[in-house]
Amino acid sequence: MKLATLRDGSRDGQLIVVSRDLSLAHYATGIATRMQHVLDDWNFLSPQLNDLSVTLNHGKARHAFAFDPRQCLAPLPRTCGWWVPQATDGDANRGDMPTLQTAPGDSLLGACDDAWPDCMPEAEGATVAAADADAQAPGLDAAAMLGVVTGDIEAGTPAARALEGVRLLLLMVQWHWRTPGSHTVPVPLGATCAPVTVTPDELGDAWTSGLAGLPVQLGANGRRIGLCDGAQDQRWPFGVLLARAAAWRGLNAGSVVAGGELQCADGSRGHGSLHQRRRHEAAEIGAPRTPLLRAGGNVRADVRGRDGTSVFGAIDLRLGPPAAEAADAVASDAPPAEATA
Repeated sequence: MKLATLRDGSRDGQLIVVSRDLSLAHYATGIATRMQHVLDDWNFLSPQLNDLSVTLNHGKARHAFAFDPRQCLAPLPRTCGWWVPQATDGDANRGDMPTLQTAPGDSLLGACDDAWPDCMPEAEGATVAAADADAQAPGLDAAAMLGVVTGDIEAGTPAARALEGVRLLLLMVQWHWRTPGSHTVPVPLGATCAPVTVTPDELGDAWTSGLAGLPVQLGANGRRIGLCDGAQDQRWPFGVLLARAAAWRGLNAGSVVAGGELQCADGSRGHGSLHQRRRHEAAEIGAPRTPLLRAGGNVRADVRGRDGTSVFGAIDLRLGPPAAEAADAVASDAPPAEATA
């Protein structure tokens, strides 16, 4: 099944069930009001949501409405915390143990949330046009990755059993502020999530051994950056990452563990982040030509299933605060809540 969280003015939003083709949605208020409720009582509530999902996909849900990803928050707006492998710039392999970084639970953004906060260390008035003229300018790096939302996982759980704690899958774009130069450290700035989260069974046999073998597309400013494979190009399976995250302290239901920046093994398919592409350009031609992102830039990420349809819905984001009138229009267009299928 596919789930999303609709913006309703509250911190946690309103849980909805989304059809497989992302065309329709239905409020889940008769079952659970928000995503965390479901994760806290997964065995009891998820079968009920799945029944609603089946009804919706068969076109028999009486109060279904058109799904609009612009109205969505992150699927889980406030997590118990989230973990991501530390970037290694390609010098690690799957035999190495990952080093995980933790991030605040409220730093996951929705696909249309502002990813360019006011505190961004950017020069006044700088724009994407300025960056195009200077590929050495500081800016924002975007990295595509997949993630999982967990149930409760006990401390010390081995990888195989930890994988049983996966409840939902996410598409994410992680943000870093980068200042070009060999001695600079990127500043992590959270991540943006695609509007829809899915149960592993939605991927069919593409979900194998804790890896999602589907193509992950990343583009910036209208240019293709890469088409990575979610299985081949993710360094560690999610079982290993979950076991690492729960090595000393258990994970609570609603924790998010990201798979880390995808790194295409085959350079002909591009790269999983702007930083990777810039490193490749520096190695090939002596200096990077692809600029980092500036205000006004655009990032798009998507995952297509084997039938060609979007799995999570696309992240298609213009960097910078949304226009007030656009935000008002989204709020006024929200359909009324309904509790029955």
